[in-house]
Amino acid sequence: MKNSRSLGTVTPQRVHFDGPFQLISGARLEQFDLVYETYGRLNAARSNAILICHALSGTHHVAGTYQGDPHSTGWWDNMVGPGKPVDTDRFFVVGVNNLGGCNGSTGPSSADPATGRLFGARFPFVTVEDWVHAQARLADHLNIQRFAAVMGGSLGAMQALQWSLSYPARLGHAIVIAGAPNLSAQNIGFNEVARQAIITDPDFYGGDYYAHAVIPERGLRLARMLGHITYLSDDAMMEKFGRELLADKPRFSLEVEFEIESYLRYQGDKFAERFDANTYLIMTKALDYFDPAASTEGNLSIALAPAKAQFLVVSFTTDWRFSPARSHEIVKALLDNSLTVSYAEIESTQGHDAFLMENEYYFSVVGAYLERVAREVEA
Repeated sequence: MKNSRSLGTVTPQRVHFDGPFQLISGARLEQFDLVYETYGRLNAARSNAILICHALSGTHHVAGTYQGDPHSTGWWDNMVGPGKPVDTDRFFVVGVNNLGGCNGSTGPSSADPATGRLFGARFPFVTVEDWVHAQARLADHLNIQRFAAVMGGSLGAMQALQWSLSYPARLGHAIVIAGAPNLSAQNIGFNEVARQAIITDPDFYGGDYYAHAVIPERGLRLARMLGHITYLSDDAMMEKFGRELLADKPRFSLEVEFEIESYLRYQGDKFAERFDANTYLIMTKALDYFDPAASTEGNLSIALAPAKAQFLVVSFTTDWRFSPARSHEIVKALLDNSLTVSYAEIESTQGHDAFLMENEYYFSVVGAYLERVAREVEA
C-alpha cells in the first residue's frame, strides 16, 4: 500500500426513517434508525460511492479512529483509507450498522416506540434482503442513486451479492470476498451450537435479560470461542499458538494451561462485553436463511440472472468455512449469465479471517480492480 496513510478521526452519523418497513418474514417496523459513517468526498456526479457491508460481528465503523480513543481503529482500516485499496482520496465510502445490530441501529436492544420497552426477543428476524433494502433507503437519504461498487467479506459478501439481485441498476460492481451462495449444513450446524450456548445460558431469560439487568455472558463467550475456531485454519492456530503451555509444565487441572485456551477465553470475554446476545442470534439466522437459489429449485445460474454488475470474487486457500469451491459456484453461475467476472484465489494460512488480514497479493488484487473502477467514475 504505497503512500497509504491514516484516515484520521471519524464521526458516526444517525438517520431516522419513518413509515412502515416490510420485512421478508412478514413482520414490519413502523420506524427505524441506521447508524453509519462516511469517508472521502462524494464527487459532483455522485458516482464514486462505495458501500462496505459488514460481517457478523462488524459495525458501521469500518476505518479511522474516534476522537480521544486511539484504540478505536475501524475493523477494515487496513483496507480503507487514503492510498489504500479502497482509496478514500478517490471514493466516497459508506459503512452502515445493519438493522438488528447493537451499535446504534435499531435492534433488539433498542426501545420499541409502541411500548417504550426494549424490543428484546420481540425484535423481528431480519434477512440479508432486508439489510439490502434498508441500505437502499440510506442511499436514497444520501442522494446516491448508484454505487460504483458494493463490497464485503463473509456475511458482507452475501450482501454485495444480494445487492446485484435486488437493485441491479444501482451498482456498477460487486466485490464478493470470502463468500458463499448459501451456508452448508455444517455451517448451519456451527451457528446452531453457538445459538444454543446463548439460549441455554441461565441469564438469557428467553431473550429478555435486559429487564433482569444481566447479560448471558457465558453463552456469548462460548459462541465466540466456537466461532474463532472456525474462522482460523489449523495451520494458523499451530503457527500462532502450537501446543505451548502458559507454565513450564502441565498442572493436570481444568484451568487454562495452553496458550490457545487463554486466547479463546480472552476473545470470548472481550466479545461478551461489547456484543448483544439477541443480535448475535438474529444475525446468525440471517446467515442461515440466505439462499438466492431457494426460489429456483437450487439453480444458482437462474437465481443470478437479474444481476447486471461486474464482479470481483475473492477466496482464500485455507478458508474451510467458506471454501474456494463455494466461490467457484458463484463464478460459474455468473459466467453462465455472460457477466464480466474477475476471480482470485489467494494463498493464505489465515483461514476465513484472511479477508480481514493484510496480504500483499490480496490487497494488490482489490486495489487493481478498484483502480479500474476509479478510472470509470473519473472518466
